[in-house]
Amino acid sequence: MEHEVFVPFPVGDVRRALADPARVVRCVPGLQQDEGGADDAGGAPANTGITVAGRLRLRIGGSTITYRGSLRLTEHDGAYELSAEGTEARGSASVSLTLSALPEEAPGGTRVACSGTVSRAGRLAEFDTRTAEGTARRLLDRFATALAEELAQDVRDAALRDELPPLDDEAFVPASEVLPAEVLPDDEPPAEAAHARRTMIGRSAEEVDHAPPRGRYAPVPAPETTSGRAALRWAAPAAAVALASAVVVGRVLRRRR
Repeated sequence: MEHEVFVPFPVGDVRRALADPARVVRCVPGLQQDEGGADDAGGAPANTGITVAGRLRLRIGGSTITYRGSLRLTEHDGAYELSAEGTEARGSASVSLTLSALPEEAPGGTRVACSGTVSRAGRLAEFDTRTAEGTARRLLDRFATALAEELAQDVRDAALRDELPPLDDEAFVPASEVLPAEVLPDDEPPAEAAHARRTMIGRSAEEVDHAPPRGRYAPVPAPETTSGRAALRWAAPAAAVALASAVVVGRVLRRRR
């Protein structure tokens, strides 16, 4: 079978992605890698190959077939080759696959020419060739879409890194300077400050926030006006009596004259 897929990114980016086995595994639809199922030399070049063990769920003709096995990715003469073998999870039939992908520059992106063969047995052999090829083409198209999404995420991550300003050591301000500790006046008696702190223990945050200040910073109460009101109540009648007496005395004096 032969098939071509298009990835809207430069050929160099596509090659680097295909050379990364972890990305290839993430982009294969229905593939679930086993934990610790990768056999890699660690930092080895892609042409030395990497083997990944896992499980693949394949949808074909309205059915789903699960295979357990491994795949190996290598690079040879600019092409990326994938070979896989698997056995049905519910049966004993085995299948094998060889696939070659060659990235080439194309207008607006990269064209990846794929060619491969499949050895079918068991449930997969029950489907005709046209159905099997259609399933393989859809699998490759979905792989190309997932690969393009991976590369698009790289672009977004790079743009985010460029927008973040570099860290300036000189602009670093210690937390102690941003949030200074409480400073008491030099003449503040330590005992009064300690008493103020003790009185806040056991009180709710709302009570503390709305409680009036104590100590030397307590507000000065307004002068008491009760005595003034009482004096006015007694002075008013006395003034009236004095005024009336003055009027009577004045009349008496006028009559005597």
